[in-house]
Amino acid sequence: MDLGQLRYFNKIVEHRSFTRAAKDCFVSQPALSQQIAKLEKELGQPLFERQGRTIRMTPAGQILQNHAQKILQLVEDAKRQITDDGQSGQICVSATPTIAPYFFPELLKRVTTQFPKADFSLIETSSDSLIQACLKGELDVGILALSPLVKQSASYLSFESLIEEEIVLAIPANHLLCKKARIYLKDLVQSNFLMLPSNSSLSATIDSFFHRKKFLPQSITRVEQLATLQAMIASGYGVSLVPRMATHDNFHEIVYRSLSGEQPRREIALCWNSKRYQSELLSNFLKALIEYAGDRLKPVDTTVAEPFANANI
Repeated sequence: MDLGQLRYFNKIVEHRSFTRAAKDCFVSQPALSQQIAKLEKELGQPLFERQGRTIRMTPAGQILQNHAQKILQLVEDAKRQITDDGQSGQICVSATPTIAPYFFPELLKRVTTQFPKADFSLIETSSDSLIQACLKGELDVGILALSPLVKQSASYLSFESLIEEEIVLAIPANHLLCKKARIYLKDLVQSNFLMLPSNSSLSATIDSFFHRKKFLPQSITRVEQLATLQAMIASGYGVSLVPRMATHDNFHEIVYRSLSGEQPRREIALCWNSKRYQSELLSNFLKALIEYAGDRLKPVDTTVAEPFANANI
């Protein structure tokens, strides 16, 4: 058994396909199949069941998968520790869709200047995928909004809070509520609420706030992306609650206001797998990221009576 065979095996498990795994590994499918056959012969057990184009792991394959991931991770950690100089190497960062577009551009500008020898990969993905990637060691650090469900599903990860961010009201600029000095949640009961899918962390936070306030919108329209949601508000279709960091946009037809009374908020945090070797580069990067977040996400001083359309945060 060698590392190359384990990498091929892991790629087949990942893609559920010999063809796609071979393409990802830059080898021919016959060459990859031959190596898997040698591995199965050495172990004396089949690792996959082939049913037409569909493949499934056998019980032996499931056992090997657990060990293969740990072995390959140990090898990568050893390489990183040996070559670690605190400046060069690779860092993979991920953030959720309601954070990445507003967080990554300036972050990348800062860290590439601070760590010119390092290579950075920036990935936008859902909270669930981000957590799984952290657990598997495929990701160095994630940036996401925390919720009780997130903490429960990621009990083996380490978290560090960056900031508690206000979630603000977004309404069309010609909306009658724009004339009010104060806007309360109850003023929105007749409005059509635009929201992201119910499985998004932002929707979960807003739903929890609505439940706590015993508030039920008359109608809810769900869209896939925050940019689409904002475009629909700009067209006058409805209202919504959006993260403060998303108020820096090009939609001049939207007015952003803080709700009077209790305001919904979300906690943005870093997460990483503390069981993995933490290189000096990663440690330095985390410090730089926390410093950047403190500068980038400082709360803006706004008065509830005044809109802060396109606030620069």
